[in-house]
Amino acid sequence: CGHEAVKEALVDQAEEFSGRAHIPTVEKNFHGFGVVFANGERWRQLRRFSLTVLRNFGMGKKSIEERIQEEAQFLLESFRNTKAEPFDPTYFLSRAVSNVICSIVFGDRFDYEDKEFLSLLQMMNESFREISTPWSQFYDMYADFLKYFPGPHMKIYYILEDMRKFIERRVKQNQATLDANSPRDFIDCFLIQMEKEKQNPSSEFNTKNLELTTLNLFFAGTETVSSTLRYGFLLLMKHPEVLGN
Repeated sequence: CGHEAVKEALVDQAEEFSGRAHIPTVEKNFHGFGVVFANGERWRQLRRFSLTVLRNFGMGKKSIEERIQEEAQFLLESFRNTKAEPFDPTYFLSRAVSNVICSIVFGDRFDYEDKEFLSLLQMMNESFREISTPWSQFYDMYADFLKYFPGPHMKIYYILEDMRKFIERRVKQNQATLDANSPRDFIDCFLIQMEKEKQNPSSEFNTKNLELTTLNLFFAGTETVSSTLRYGFLLLMKHPEVLGN
């Protein structure tokens, strides 16, 4: 441990240490597909493509800031509707944050009362709780043995599979209405790239990587920021004097 060891691994030998660790609790869903759990050439192709598309749709630019400001107004309206009564901010924050990445990945935002949207966010929340349980962590250590037995460690598989099926339905909707000259979202761009590379045997642009990369982006663009904001709220409640500064 220590600064020199970390620098050697992450800076001096960054390429050798850039791989994603094996995570048994989600391996049954991903099998190394999707940008988050990929390694090697698959990861390089998907990462390069995903960054390009995200930037083309405004990530890191003024246009995405305007989209965030717009969504913040919907969030403030939801807060006002609580009439200053106590409430759990979990889904208030996750709906708002998720809608920003949804506008890029799916081409549109969801209404806050959309039942399918709420179901997805609940599944996402539940999957993070499940992966953090002692049983799941125990399974990560002894997966070679425990994978042959039923138990709580199987629950996360079914949650993630339900989310993947939602993505699968969205992909089919996009395929049915695709205009290659006018991509609407990340899914459209991936479908167009799949068509371009269909004769390339080493291409990683296939339906499996499309569904699982889309799921990765949906997860990463929702849970990370909404959890950070939730902790921010908690810290402000614990230290109210900061609000006055």
